[in-house]
Amino acid sequence: MSMFGGNNKKEVPGISSGSLSDIVFMLLFFFMVTTQMRETENKVQVKVPEASEVTKLERKDLSSYINIGTPIKSLQAQYGTDARIQLNDSFKSKEDIRDFVASEREAMKEEDRPLMTVCIRADQDVRMGIITDVKQELRRCSALKIMYSARKPSE
Repeated sequence: MSMFGGNNKKEVPGISSGSLSDIVFMLLFFFMVTTQMRETENKVQVKVPEASEVTKLERKDLSSYINIGTPIKSLQAQYGTDARIQLNDSFKSKEDIRDFVASEREAMKEEDRPLMTVCIRADQDVRMGIITDVKQELRRCSALKIMYSARKPSE
């Protein structure tokens, strides 16, 4: 007889699931912290025009967006199919642009206010008259740094 018995078959213990919930919550917390939520909901259809000379913004946090285009299909029954101005999450008139620029400046730090850029995202089929009206209103409230959103031409 041998002293060391080889006949005992030991089973492999199961994987402990005690730390599984910790890992899941850690991943959930990571994605909650790193994900950026969209600040405004687009209520107008904007297909930006093509441009030959396109540069990227260095600091997007210093830009305020004005969207100009036709309302999305679900809002066309209420607002019609004419081009509209969207400031933040609502449709506004050109007279409301002064209040919009003032509130955007107030939300910025004092040293960043001179660097504020107004970005006009206009649909490529919008008439130039409404864009000119917006630019005139921006000029009246001393928002002189204006940028137009555009895309690179497709090759």
